[in-house]
Amino acid sequence: MNHLFYNKLQENPIIAAIRDHTQINAALQSPSEIIFILKSDIFNISSIVDQVHANRKQIYIHMDLIEGLAKDTLAIKYIQQKIRPDGIITTRANLVKTAKDLNMLVIQRCFVLDHLSLDTGIESINSIKPDAVEILPGIMPRIIKKFAESTNIPIIAGGLIMNKKDILQNLQAGAVGISTSKEEIWYM
Repeated sequence: MNHLFYNKLQENPIIAAIRDHTQINAALQSPSEIIFILKSDIFNISSIVDQVHANRKQIYIHMDLIEGLAKDTLAIKYIQQKIRPDGIITTRANLVKTAKDLNMLVIQRCFVLDHLSLDTGIESINSIKPDAVEILPGIMPRIIKKFAESTNIPIIAGGLIMNKKDILQNLQAGAVGISTSKEEIWYM
């Protein structure tokens, strides 16, 4: 895992997740040292990355949700060489492998809806070995604990985090970070 990424999570485990560009200024002013861009397009992603870096924060872009870019090897190479985020987020195993081959930090997003997705997610993570895993929804400390015990990969809890209790329960269950688009939680 990227030591700077891990160190920033140790300083502040709250990750500002931005659903659209209107939240960028609030994220930059927040104490969060890491920003996830959940949705963007080819026209604004580069300027958002530059703005975040100018404020000395790390930025990870959700590869699957950048409108106007294919979800393939060439798009990953383009993002690495032209946009230069600190890493990417993706649900796609093939993109995790490609990003790792390019020495990019990659966070695999895993939606856990039932036992099948739990088992498949753990198997995929142990096989592909992303740098970190974001588990959604992040309101399931028992599931976070299961992933933390079953993989040797840092876990981020994301989605539906509502309050400080959700944060503390997930951190106690083994999560190293909490991603949320709820701006008031960025200050907890």
